[in-house]
Amino acid sequence: MDVCLVIKQRLEELGLEQKDLATAAEVTDSYISQLLARKKLPPAPERTDIYQKMAKVLKLPSDRLSKLAELQRREELKRGLAGAPAPMYGEIRELIISKCVPDKERQVREIFEKQPFGELERLVTQKLLDVIKKVAKEELNSENWLHLVARLTERSYEQTRVTLLDFLDTDVFSLSPENCVSFLNPLIESWDVDLTTFGMEIVLNRRIASGDPRRFEFVETGPLQLEAEPGFTEFLKDSSLSGSASKEEIELLKKLRFNGKRPTPLYYYRELQSLRDPLHFRAGKSSADAKSK
Repeated sequence: MDVCLVIKQRLEELGLEQKDLATAAEVTDSYISQLLARKKLPPAPERTDIYQKMAKVLKLPSDRLSKLAELQRREELKRGLAGAPAPMYGEIRELIISKCVPDKERQVREIFEKQPFGELERLVTQKLLDVIKKVAKEELNSENWLHLVARLTERSYEQTRVTLLDFLDTDVFSLSPENCVSFLNPLIESWDVDLTTFGMEIVLNRRIASGDPRRFEFVETGPLQLEAEPGFTEFLKDSSLSGSASKEEIELLKKLRFNGKRPTPLYYYRELQSLRDPLHFRAGKSSADAKSK
């Protein structure tokens, strides 16, 4: 038994109509009609609040519909694995590129067009999608936020909720122009990418999404290379001061930091002598000494 059949049966048993269910779930009549006609795949339970709202009006256990929806989704997705969906371009690509920072827009466009839905385009699209979904999911139950987005996109509150539920259930291969116009366009202020490291920075529209810009890194970087102190550089150049220093001693001296102070070459020479003075260090115990005790 699938979720659509259960909903239909309960509507009939309770003498309710589809519009009653739509009102309770705060979606459009059309959305419920498509869902019950199996023209629309039931949304993933973890990405929506619709099942709890419908279960309440249908007088069902709170998790009954979500469990059935999950089973139905698994079966539908298994049948759909035979052919991977083709990514959509056109409006979606243009909107994504239009949000790129101006000094990178031309270069990014050339890469996107040369490698359609290649590594960079998939990466950018996926990260934008991840960031917007996180914001949208956090605001799913905020009527004020949904009303604001509805005004910005010139849609009704119910239409906005329907689009949001669809959006939370989409991926980079099924992203639609409507998803982009409804959420990517108003939420994303701009994005930038380092074409060497693939690091990204995504700036959100502060009117409808709070928080600092989101930053992502995609390559391993080495330890931060700190600038050498001028006094240390002079110390190395003066062989009368540093000529006898070992590689290990030089590395230790190089790591010293002084919170704004500027040590002289002579300071490093004296520090080198301190490293060598046995009076400044306790002798370590050998493993044999440790065992004898």
